[in-house]
Amino acid sequence: MTQEEILAQFGPREAMEYDVVVVGGGPAGLSTAIHLKQLAAAAGKEVSVVVLEKGSEPGAHILSGAIVDPRALTELIPDWKAKGAPLNQEVTEDIFLFLGEKGGRRVPNLFLPPNFGNHGNYIVSLANVTRWLAQQAEGLGVEIFPGFPAAEVLYNEDGSVKGVATGNMGVGKEGEPTESFQLGMELHAKYTIFAEGSRGHLGRHLISHFKLDAGRDPQSYSIGIKEVWEIDPARHTPGLALHSAGWPLDEMTYGGSFLYHMEANQVAVGFVVGLDYSNPYLSPFEEFQRFKTHPNIRWYFEGAKPAKRLAYGARALTVGGLLSLPKTVFPGGALVGCEAGYLNASRIKGSHAAIKTGMLAAQAAFDALQAGRQHDELTAYPEAFEKSWLYTELNKARNFKQWFKKGRSVATIMTGIEQFVLRGSIPWTLHRDRPDHTYLKPAAECQPIIYPKPDGKLTFDRLSSVFISNTNHEENQPAHLTLKDPSVPVNVNLHKYAGPESRYCPAGVYEFVQAEGGGERLQINAQNCVHCKTCDIKDPTQNIVWVTPEGGGGPNYPNM
Repeated sequence: MTQEEILAQFGPREAMEYDVVVVGGGPAGLSTAIHLKQLAAAAGKEVSVVVLEKGSEPGAHILSGAIVDPRALTELIPDWKAKGAPLNQEVTEDIFLFLGEKGGRRVPNLFLPPNFGNHGNYIVSLANVTRWLAQQAEGLGVEIFPGFPAAEVLYNEDGSVKGVATGNMGVGKEGEPTESFQLGMELHAKYTIFAEGSRGHLGRHLISHFKLDAGRDPQSYSIGIKEVWEIDPARHTPGLALHSAGWPLDEMTYGGSFLYHMEANQVAVGFVVGLDYSNPYLSPFEEFQRFKTHPNIRWYFEGAKPAKRLAYGARALTVGGLLSLPKTVFPGGALVGCEAGYLNASRIKGSHAAIKTGMLAAQAAFDALQAGRQHDELTAYPEAFEKSWLYTELNKARNFKQWFKKGRSVATIMTGIEQFVLRGSIPWTLHRDRPDHTYLKPAAECQPIIYPKPDGKLTFDRLSSVFISNTNHEENQPAHLTLKDPSVPVNVNLHKYAGPESRYCPAGVYEFVQAEGGGERLQINAQNCVHCKTCDIKDPTQNIVWVTPEGGGGPNYPNM
């Protein structure tokens, strides 16, 4: 049954009214909600705020490196330390390596550009920071609905955003209501703030619907893949932040790694690959596994006490920066955090930007509510951003990603000149003119990459990795990974690009299998999906569309 048929039979949906609805319970969304309540309390006013979170709890879907710059958090909650925020491990040392296949060269810290410095920053589990932010929000009276994904944008008759509707529950594989069927509900608001994270499902719709990216550079993305390990205490240095560039990626492929020494003899190890890579045989997951075998890296996982892998996950990053930032307001709402693309790729940080933009949007929304307004554009939000320290920071880094299309060596030199020599006072601007999915070359023009088999000790396969991400979806539901045209994966992607979806997905969702009548077909294992959004971004034909699954599905990251 279609949604229209379901509504005709089971509707209308129940509706709830709020002053502000926030879609997404990550750092950006929760900071928006917290600051709204703070402003209301300071003014002696009442503002009703609800946060919708598609994960089973706040933090369940949150994955980041992560080193957090506490500047914005201190603005939001000045006494965060006294309130028990899980920012415990301050960065004690920065190491940056350029890796070759057999060895590496360390860049002397004296010559590291300021964007690679982490003095005063903290190594954290962003999932746990998010859980703490949720506690602060609830303490201020914010309603949080976990397991309720916003599936549809609702519009008023004048075209402004009215709110959102949550997805239906208890729908079978073929779209038919089952005995456990529950109709989604509508949440109406004077303003709706979208904070879904990178490549948000509704954010993508809004950007297209309101043409928010008109006149902007095409957005750019990377995939970040991460594991958490417990290692030999003798090889653990609390607070060490190690970054690398180079092997195993080639000169023209954007990417790099991180190795963050957390508390309790744990390290977060991760690998980032730009989704504008050109070789369809490249697998970001396999490149990450291969990276761990480098002598300078595997040393940390060896020692007298065997290392143990504890967690795994993956997530897309929005890395286009200031030049790709869409218009962030539209009638009735706004985009905040990575939904819009405020991450600073040159610093490998986005949490501080998420918190700051949530605060700026909250201020604009609060002022509008107090003036008796609703459903108009919160123009004060982008105006405040352009006057903020965050704009200054992102403007200094505006060319960072663009330089990499000229190769890693050129990008390294020019980043050094822009950030170290010119200190961000850059007289030139580089632009992008193509989205990531257009960069794949036909397989016939590329060299196949033969990856080593996993050893089950340091390197692993996708399925064992997905297992420890605690990913789960209700099996009897429509696949949330949909195809516009079912014939394209074989007729185009497989024949022309050697089936890249079987490689760029870090969770084994897509595989080409033998069809009953001969030939091959694409099998979609939607239950494996970790909600990274890579397929929605990198599919060369843009035939794959990611939609929201039933509430609570996906990964459950405990310490990522």
